[in-house]
Amino acid sequence: MKLKKQVTVCGAAIFCVAVFSLYLMLDRVQHDPARHQSGGNFPRSQISVLQNRIEQLEQLLEENHEIISHIKDSVLELTAHAEGQPALPHHPPNGSWVLPPESRPSFLSVSPQDCQFALGGKGQSPDLQMLAVYSLLPFDNQDGGVWKQGFDITYEPNEWDMEPLQVFVVPHSHNDPGWIKTFDKYYYDQTQHILNSMVLKMQEDPRRRFIWSEISFFSKWWDNISAQKRAAVRRLVGNGQLEMVTGGWVMPDEANSHYFAMIDQLIEGHQWLEKNIGVTPRSGWAVDPFGYSSTMPYLLKRSNLTAMLIQRVHYAIKKHFAATQNLEFMWRQTWDPDTSTDIFCHMMPFYSYDVPHTCGPDPKICCQFDFKRLPGGRINCPWKVPPRAITDANVAERAQLLLDQYRKKSKLYRSKVLLVPLGDDFRYDKPQEWDAQFLNYQRIFDFLNSRPDLHVQAQFGTLSDYFDALYKKMGIVPGMRPPGFPVLTGDFFSYADREDHYWTGYYTSRPFYKSLDRVLEAHLRGAEILYSLALAHARHASADGRYPLSDYALLSNARRNLGLFQHHDAITGTAKEAVAVDYGVRLLHSLTNLKRVIINAAHYLVLGDKDTYQHDPAAPFLSMDDTRPSQDSLPEKTVVKLDTSPRFLVVFNPLEQERLSVVPMLVDSPHVHVLSEEGQPLPFQLSATWSSATEVVPDVYQVSVLARLPALGLRVLQLHRSLDGHATLRSSTRLYLHGRDLPVRKPEALPLQVFPAAADDFCLENQHLQACFSGHSGLLQSIRGAGEEQGHRVSSEFLVYGTRTSKDKSGAYLFLPDGEAKPYAPKNPPVVRVTEGPLFSEVASYYEHVQTMVRLYNVPGVEGLSLDVSCLVDIRDHINKELALRFSTDIESDNTFFTDLNGFQIQPRRYQRKLPLQANFYPMPAMAYIQDMQSRLTLLTAQALGVSSLRSGQLEVILDRRLMQDDNRGLGQGLKDNKRTCNRFRLLLEHRTTANKSSGFFSKLVSMFKALGFPGTRTGSPEVQDERPISFPSLLSHITSMHLNAEALVMPVALEKPAVPALRSFVPLATTLPCDFHILNLRMLQAEDDSLPSAEAALILHRKGFDCSLEAKNLGFNCTTSQGKHQHLPGPHGNCHIPHPPGVVCGVGEEQSGWAAWEQHQHCRRAGPAALWWARAGGAGLAEAAAAF
Repeated sequence: MKLKKQVTVCGAAIFCVAVFSLYLMLDRVQHDPARHQSGGNFPRSQISVLQNRIEQLEQLLEENHEIISHIKDSVLELTAHAEGQPALPHHPPNGSWVLPPESRPSFLSVSPQDCQFALGGKGQSPDLQMLAVYSLLPFDNQDGGVWKQGFDITYEPNEWDMEPLQVFVVPHSHNDPGWIKTFDKYYYDQTQHILNSMVLKMQEDPRRRFIWSEISFFSKWWDNISAQKRAAVRRLVGNGQLEMVTGGWVMPDEANSHYFAMIDQLIEGHQWLEKNIGVTPRSGWAVDPFGYSSTMPYLLKRSNLTAMLIQRVHYAIKKHFAATQNLEFMWRQTWDPDTSTDIFCHMMPFYSYDVPHTCGPDPKICCQFDFKRLPGGRINCPWKVPPRAITDANVAERAQLLLDQYRKKSKLYRSKVLLVPLGDDFRYDKPQEWDAQFLNYQRIFDFLNSRPDLHVQAQFGTLSDYFDALYKKMGIVPGMRPPGFPVLTGDFFSYADREDHYWTGYYTSRPFYKSLDRVLEAHLRGAEILYSLALAHARHASADGRYPLSDYALLSNARRNLGLFQHHDAITGTAKEAVAVDYGVRLLHSLTNLKRVIINAAHYLVLGDKDTYQHDPAAPFLSMDDTRPSQDSLPEKTVVKLDTSPRFLVVFNPLEQERLSVVPMLVDSPHVHVLSEEGQPLPFQLSATWSSATEVVPDVYQVSVLARLPALGLRVLQLHRSLDGHATLRSSTRLYLHGRDLPVRKPEALPLQVFPAAADDFCLENQHLQACFSGHSGLLQSIRGAGEEQGHRVSSEFLVYGTRTSKDKSGAYLFLPDGEAKPYAPKNPPVVRVTEGPLFSEVASYYEHVQTMVRLYNVPGVEGLSLDVSCLVDIRDHINKELALRFSTDIESDNTFFTDLNGFQIQPRRYQRKLPLQANFYPMPAMAYIQDMQSRLTLLTAQALGVSSLRSGQLEVILDRRLMQDDNRGLGQGLKDNKRTCNRFRLLLEHRTTANKSSGFFSKLVSMFKALGFPGTRTGSPEVQDERPISFPSLLSHITSMHLNAEALVMPVALEKPAVPALRSFVPLATTLPCDFHILNLRMLQAEDDSLPSAEAALILHRKGFDCSLEAKNLGFNCTTSQGKHQHLPGPHGNCHIPHPPGVVCGVGEEQSGWAAWEQHQHCRRAGPAALWWARAGGAGLAEAAAAF
């Protein structure tokens, strides 16, 4: 009776909500003045007003339908739970495994406030939109004369009579933290000498200037110099002679780097500068990354930089911008409806950042003013005209020749202030070069400045000297838009430096290390958060004397090694083999140390009695469940040995939302039970562990536990040896040998059927979707959602690209294929293994060079809504081949696809038929998708790779590349050090809520009016219009990406522990955060002693924007969205208030172990559909930011 009453009440509530919603809807349509106003936008036609009203009514009806649908689903879940459905999966006769309804109802309501930004703001259209620029340009590569990729530049001699030309020559030395040599080798051979000479030579003349960007090198040098020399450096910075530009740990690659690591290396560099020199960077300097992401200007803007410089941009774009004087612009985020993300950007116009390509358009002349190339030196000018030392006899002639180049270069810009970089890779490493450059240029400057008739003022300057002079000339304050300068949106991928030489190969080069980078990143974030929480708890309990504070040094080292790997020759895979090994050793060393940090923090946090905590480095309480024997090894899972006493495990969920996940572990016996902390049985699946296509590992079994994990928390589980095998949920396996005579080693405790021939086509399914596969290849063929009559073609295949047979060939940087990809043709047909079980089923296909596995989870929530795809690639016997995975679908995507930038925002792309195939590949650090009006297919990735869509409905990714030759970009090696690499993906098919609108009566009316051509009709999608091309992932896509990249970490209690103390799960948050909130990091800050933490922490929050037009029903989220409203971070000791617009940020303070709020005393404006905050807890300067993703 009680249940019936509950259902009756819920039904009545549904009816009331429906009636009330319809009432409000009609009331708004009739009386809302705003709606009358919007309806009055078309005064020429009453029919247009009617059309607008109809569209509004239809939208409101749909919103009402969604609300009622959500309530109905929740009531059904409540009813199912009340009637006591079984807690474990069951297997009906002749059917698939059935999972009972979730025991905890989920309700997700997407608010209209969540969608406003994604639907498109009313912001101004930019002057330059890069998609439109690409559509406009012919890319014809005409010979431009002395400036090969440009045009002849002319000027009138009297152009500067009224306003003299102001020239800033900026000396610089580009120091790669690893490329041809390792980081340490470069430092000892060159960098330390550059910086030592800098201190001496800069003090010889106060007119000299120098800039430096790589703090990784600078900090290493700082640790090895005297206090006297440090004081001299501070004086040089203080008087403006030395400027620290950008201030990151490295000059990061902008294609493959994830925004977590980009921010982290910026924080590391900026904190080092603040602490040691007391300076904050003002200007950004990025001369060598191979293309530019719009994420970087956003981060620089939010780091309080006011201007930036870039260099490696497609030569055709440079030529176009030079011809239209658009080389300097305000770079705005595509999703920004106003100007809050604008940052001033200077684009260098010529081929390179070396001296021959920076003084003006003629490299033959500019090279004559690179005084390191004076006769008798080790390098000379390729144009066969050497420099000449400047003397009283020749200064007039030489100065006039150089001034001509300055004037021609200045014609490409809008102001009479000119920037001339003076440097190259590892320049100024000897005192003689300092003298040669500075003395000769000073003589030229003195001559030019002494001749008023030349109307020029030339001097050495820093980058900010140039920008400040430009701002002053324009009469504006730094950071403002100069009058008449254009606004640009978009990015600068993909890069070509000449001909059809597109730098799109490095998006995939050395994918093993790209994957290891993301593994380290996930562990660093998890270690930072757990260390911060454990330390705060320990301090609160006055137990920090027993807690290993020394773990902070391990965290600091890991930050710096991860930061080092973001360098544009590290994560790119474009360094020498020995340098790649050095990076790998650093990454593995830090990964091992971070596991120690996580173990120590988890040990403390799960102890029921914290007074019993004892840190023993020689015998840690917990261990990790995988190890890597060497820097180029894949992880090997540890086997948990079962005993008569229970084995305890601690599982860490690094996500800020509670998750229901399948947690895998290996055990040495099939006789096992899994219990919760309270002793309640948990559902798990027992599966075999395979060492090859046909052989199992003896006495090793995989236990996959379905566990609910608290947000940012630790859950305690128990493993028991059990002789009762009837309750065990076992998987069954079918093995198809495809006619091959192969030995088969069968598992002892699990059913296995062996079929000599190939299978017929078959399907796997769960409560959400059905995936069908080819019996011949074992590869995916189609996906059908629950309730759909017809599935979608989503077929996968492997392809191989070759390289050209003559002239330039593909290498570490360049992708120069010999035509379209050819189907992968292995010698033998694949062995296909199909495993079906209660919690997941999977299809494994074993080919000669790739093993692919597609897994379908049969669990509620996020895990079961997409396909888990992995590819274990080994192409070490290939010669000049690149292996690709292509998905072909019936989605009518035309020539448009979407890729992410740094896991931070989405950039629409267009397949350009006028460009070569390799020009249409783009970086994919986190995801790519194709879509039409009905569906979207998203490929989410756990490692950065190159991606493209070469035909409508296709999406393809390059998995690995093995190339035998150098591509003539300075590396001097091919890519021959391939590893066995596991690439991990999620494949997500979603449907639009508006897909069936066209069948509605109101929509038919609207279509009729549009067909008649009445004014006010709206066509097209904001996602594909050039004026403001913008797109967002769905909320499900965001969360799926987080699940893929932040796996639960399993830590068994060490076997040697005779008596395990009382353990209890650690739940730091009282309630789960909103689904669209992401804690990017919780990072303890340094104390005066670099190896110890201070009492301050930095909390970095990210509110994510998402596309509301994709279905959001029955997603199983145990959270809601922020709905654009003020939020509180729930903690064990109170809440932290997060308002909207953002005005408060959070951190862990000294006084308490919970969340502490710190107010931001400055005006905050929301500039995006999401918000990214970073702050120093303790009241130090807080920085607000807004983000799109």
